[in-house]
Amino acid sequence: MITNLKRFPYFWCLRAQRSLDVWRSSVYYVSDDLLYNRFCTVTETININQQPTVTESPELPDWVRVVKKEEAVVELEDDDFLLPSFSEWIKNEKLRAREVDVRGLASEMTENDVDKISKVLKFHFKSPDAVVDALNNCRFDVSECLVEQILKRFSCEWLPSYGFFKWAKVQKGVTLSSDLYNLMVDNLGKSKRFGLMRELLDEMSHLQGYVSLNTMSKIMRRYGKAGKYEDAIGAFARLEEFGVQKDTNAMNLLLDALVKGGSVEHAHKVYLDLKNDIAPSVHTYNILVHGWCRARKIDEANETVKDMEEHGFSPDVVTYTCFIEAYCREKDFRKVDAIFKEMQMKGCSPSVVTYTINMKALGQAKELNKALDVYEKMKQSGCVPDNSFYSSLIHMLGASGRLKDCYDIFEDMPNQGVSPDTFTYNTMITIAAHNSKEEDALKFLQKMEESQCKPDICTYAPLFKMCCRMRRLKVLSFLLNHMFKNDVSMDLGTYALLIRGLCRNRNPERACAVFELTVLRGFLPTDIMYDNLIKELEKRGLKEEKKRVEELMSQAKQQASDISSERPTKIEE
Repeated sequence: MITNLKRFPYFWCLRAQRSLDVWRSSVYYVSDDLLYNRFCTVTETININQQPTVTESPELPDWVRVVKKEEAVVELEDDDFLLPSFSEWIKNEKLRAREVDVRGLASEMTENDVDKISKVLKFHFKSPDAVVDALNNCRFDVSECLVEQILKRFSCEWLPSYGFFKWAKVQKGVTLSSDLYNLMVDNLGKSKRFGLMRELLDEMSHLQGYVSLNTMSKIMRRYGKAGKYEDAIGAFARLEEFGVQKDTNAMNLLLDALVKGGSVEHAHKVYLDLKNDIAPSVHTYNILVHGWCRARKIDEANETVKDMEEHGFSPDVVTYTCFIEAYCREKDFRKVDAIFKEMQMKGCSPSVVTYTINMKALGQAKELNKALDVYEKMKQSGCVPDNSFYSSLIHMLGASGRLKDCYDIFEDMPNQGVSPDTFTYNTMITIAAHNSKEEDALKFLQKMEESQCKPDICTYAPLFKMCCRMRRLKVLSFLLNHMFKNDVSMDLGTYALLIRGLCRNRNPERACAVFELTVLRGFLPTDIMYDNLIKELEKRGLKEEKKRVEELMSQAKQQASDISSERPTKIEE
């Protein structure tokens, strides 16, 4: 079937601002005020989550997975419209939430403890100790599973999650595991609360066996992502202090954190400093090659390959794939072909990741027939397509408007021995939502749920866009709650998407409500978010709302200033 698709002469690429497509988040029990009141000042909140799980370098790069397309505003008026075939499903998912007093939570027998605690944590607290005080007024049965779910559900909201963590660890008969401590360490690092993260690390050092390489890896990655490269290196320097061995694996984790944090230069310096004490591996050099290629410094990447060969290692499929990815980014397909020929000469077979990168790049360059030729090459080489390959193929065809072929390939995947995963469902939802096929988009979400495939932040982003564009606020409210119940936490990108979508479709008051929640949950809105909202309010003459938004922005900047003024993050202290 895929071979027959080559008759299609062209395709166009979906775009969807990548910064707003990477999500991980959720809103729980969104009150009617959020989407229906003129301007919201409630302290009940939307919740937030982490970024997509990061794999070791190099893997299928983000640009291969991300779909982009700026969508036009659609003039639709029926805010309360519900698709008949999905109204019962949505109704059963508790579309609206009731206002509940904190002390009355324990008497609600219809909810489990996770939901009850979530209702407490969605209130606006000024400190973790205030969270502890609120939880002390209720009775809950604390378990390992409950703590894990709450920490994941509020993974981007350091204050409620840390307050809950402090409360949970002192409950009678409760001993939190090292895994839960690691999860809390990651939550604090994600929110850049490095002072508290270090304090928790020190606490873990007094608990036998709690600090592991996994713990330090999370710390190094969070420092690297925040651009605190010296602190990441300092964390590595302390490994033996915590009883963690400095070996090749630990060094590779540091290099990977630095490269993915955007500084291959720091990673290379660390390699030069450590290579005489810690033996490098093939993976060590591949991390550096990946970093140089990602930074578009091909000469340095080639020098690293020479160094690799001098140390007795031969370039492998990962090494070659790094160069193919770099040339694909530049759309230099002659060099891509040259790399494939070199691989063939040296007996190195391309992987499914290699073929996926090549196919996606050809598609983006509007070379659809050549992109489909990649599938033929895969068959000839004996390489079996996986979920990522099929998902990229589906996206490419969807971008060219071939929706029927997308659906056919999706339905045929199980027959080929490949079951759709989260990435595949996200691709189908994106295509359907982009084409304003509401019923299809929701049907894929429903199928995803029925197949027990876990949604992530990228699942909901295109659905939110569709709801804002088509003014389906009832469905939007359902999706926000559905998102939170799946422990997907709302990040800054999610808030930005909602604010932009509501503004562009004549709902500035509701956009103000979302902006307020953004600040109350501890985020600093970007200048673009703030400026666009202010312009929309000025255009509509909403002076009161504009003043409130200005006050909220000042409050957010003060919060960010308080975080940055924490004592210096000297890991050696």
